[in-house]
Amino acid sequence: MKIIIAPDGFKGTLSAQEVCDIVAQELCEVPGAETIAMPLADGGEGMVAAWHATCGGTMQTAEVSGPFGAPVHAPWLLLSNGTAVLEMAACAGLELARPHGLNPGLATTRGVGELLQIAGKTASRVILGLGGSATNDAGCGMAHALGWRFLNRAGEAFCPTGATLCEVEKVLPPASKILCEVVAACDVTNPLYGPNGAAQVYAPQKGADAAMVRQLDDGLRHIADVMNAEDFAQTPGAGAAGGLAFGVLSFLGGTLQPGIDLLLEQAHFHELLHGTDWVITGEGRMDAQTLQGKAPMGVLRYAEAAGVPVIGICGCLGEGAQALCDAGFAAIFPSGEGGQPLQALQQTCRADLAQAARRAARYIAEAK
Repeated sequence: MKIIIAPDGFKGTLSAQEVCDIVAQELCEVPGAETIAMPLADGGEGMVAAWHATCGGTMQTAEVSGPFGAPVHAPWLLLSNGTAVLEMAACAGLELARPHGLNPGLATTRGVGELLQIAGKTASRVILGLGGSATNDAGCGMAHALGWRFLNRAGEAFCPTGATLCEVEKVLPPASKILCEVVAACDVTNPLYGPNGAAQVYAPQKGADAAMVRQLDDGLRHIADVMNAEDFAQTPGAGAAGGLAFGVLSFLGGTLQPGIDLLLEQAHFHELLHGTDWVITGEGRMDAQTLQGKAPMGVLRYAEAAGVPVIGICGCLGEGAQALCDAGFAAIFPSGEGGQPLQALQQTCRADLAQAARRAARYIAEAK
């Protein structure tokens, strides 16, 4: 019996590889089970590691600017086909910013531009993960690092952050632009600004109070106006990563694609499904948002097309979880009730997941 284990990481507790290992251990109890581990990521923290585990390639490290300017060492991956895989979380992410105090008004994507510049020297194509951002600068920091010039009313050049976007009066392109194709792994549909935009929806999670949210939203609206880029601003997904997706579209001429689709295509997942009896996928919390293009839904789409049943396994179930069974999951096994403090979860997550995996193993054995 062939079983593919293809989860995303459980945010804050277990990496995708750790989830694979725990679930595989419990599936040993299923007679004749052969497991294949395929750790996944849909664009956030851990994306580079997941791509490396699933697709191979050569790991690289670059020293670039962190979310508040101090240098960080960001990992990136070069695949054998010349594609580079980067994650913005490695240089502008929430977990890097948290020890210094979250502030999306001051955080910058400059390191993302520096990382793109380094990878672009050897890569013919770049896949950039947008999840887990601490920023709200519409990608202006990234563009600044790539040679774009932002001038204020006095004609002085500066590197805008979320709090200073409204000071931009003129934007000048560099003499030469990044030459390789850039595809952003984007799994949300928010526009750049407005009630459903980057600031209104996500900035509070990054440390913004109500006054800052208004300031940030005004700045996003302003930069789109200065650049005469309203079409890009309203593109579904432009608000991802504090508007970095807008920056990929407007500064780099890049495109946005669902992150899980990019990975599953690169890994030839449809071929791996041949002869497979079950697929187990999941993420930390499975709820109505899982339906909106998250990794488990990408796996479900591929598996359903191949006629392979899918089991979900997760840290907890959230609001709207019943819709997941309606969408096609054969069963879902949570490892906890939810609502526990992160510190407590970190202490019990392995044992809790093993227990949920045992229930999944019994389900598979009884379904034979």
